[in-house]
Amino acid sequence: MLTKRIIPCLDIKDGRTVKGVNFVGLRDAGDPVELAQRYTAEGADELVFLDITATKEKRKTLVKLVTEIAAHINIPFTVGGGIKTVEEIEAILKAGADKVSLNSAIVRDPDLITRASNAFGSQAIVAAVDAKRVDDHWEVFVKGGSEPTGLDALSWIKKTEMLGAGEILLTSMDRDGTKSGFDLDLLKKVNQQITIPVIASGGAGTIQHCCDAVLIGNADAVLAASIFHFREIEIDDLKAQMANEGIDVRILHRDTEESSI
Repeated sequence: MLTKRIIPCLDIKDGRTVKGVNFVGLRDAGDPVELAQRYTAEGADELVFLDITATKEKRKTLVKLVTEIAAHINIPFTVGGGIKTVEEIEAILKAGADKVSLNSAIVRDPDLITRASNAFGSQAIVAAVDAKRVDDHWEVFVKGGSEPTGLDALSWIKKTEMLGAGEILLTSMDRDGTKSGFDLDLLKKVNQQITIPVIASGGAGTIQHCCDAVLIGNADAVLAASIFHFREIEIDDLKAQMANEGIDVRILHRDTEESSI
């Protein structure tokens, strides 16, 4: 059985880590390079870096920051935000990222998933989906959650797998930043119809929320931001409780040895 992953998320605006609620009301959460180093030392399994205003800004600043972060960590690193072409994906991967997260661009051009997975392998291509409940279904939103697409989230996620995505980063916009728990119903429905890994995002507030995302929602990984940024939950404590509940996790020993429980 694959170990379940704990993934801190760095939402970046103007070179700083920020965090809001329901995608608005952003506040400063620290220097991204310092946070990346801290999470690596604390036993995070991966990092996700999302440049939340990149669709309106130039790429060069992002590539420079990716290079700087990659030089200071030794865990897998996913980068997203405004990436629109195979050439831009290549630049991000060459700067040190292990995976790229694609959202708005693949809604506009779904075949980008196939072109990218053919070029770099499906394991490097993450389909990010920002989903919001609308009436009796979940709808896909793009451009940092600001624009509805009319796409049904469950159908879209299934299509991204078919096109070659290797992983889904699934964010519940309704739960984002609320600390009220992950949308377990959404997670369960998504995991019932696809076979690739799903990262649960949006709503983490307690250790139990994270455990439930795995045990009830069947998530392969749990992503969170503010609870880690502001030390409301320590990664060590989270992993210890997950292990106590029978979840297979990677435990970082301070003598540099590692094991799985």
